[in-house]
Amino acid sequence: MSPSFALLLPLLLPLIRAQVPHWGPCPEPSVQATFNIKQFMGRWFEVAKLPAQFEKGRCIETNFTMKADSTIRVVSSEILKGECRRIEGIGVTEDLKNPAKLGISYSYVLPYSPYWILATDYVNTALVYSCTDVLRLFHVDFAWILSRTRTLPGASVEEAKDVFVKNNIDVSRMVSSKQQGCDSTPWDRAL
Repeated sequence: MSPSFALLLPLLLPLIRAQVPHWGPCPEPSVQATFNIKQFMGRWFEVAKLPAQFEKGRCIETNFTMKADSTIRVVSSEILKGECRRIEGIGVTEDLKNPAKLGISYSYVLPYSPYWILATDYVNTALVYSCTDVLRLFHVDFAWILSRTRTLPGASVEEAKDVFVKNNIDVSRMVSSKQQGCDSTPWDRAL
């Protein structure tokens, strides 16, 4: 182990424990061909995900709105301990030749994180993947199954998982998101 890696390891351990780490660099999955960013805009509910340290609540959803400067306003929310928590970020198309590869940042001091749309029909489901290499030794990835409604039939979830698997993305630790009792909360009506 190199001395620099040994120094970085204590800083990386909390990140590694909370996520799903894998040896080697990030996979390069196929993304949605002929992706239409305007059709993707709007409200998406999280149906299933790989565990993520930054998502601890229930009723997780994200609303995407195109801004006049062609950036995307990204507002994510969840209910945690009975309170609505929201965070606002900016999304960009990082490569105009490949518009399904978005980048999202929730902080002006942090770089954009990959937010790749692997597949979507725009009206029912979207499959999103994000991955970060750590020194090219291992990677930490995230995967989400999103829906325009709070639930999807089990068969649709299994079909979505198959798309991830065909792209060499391990979803064996994917969990269902908690979307029960969300529409009765006051904050939901305010969105």
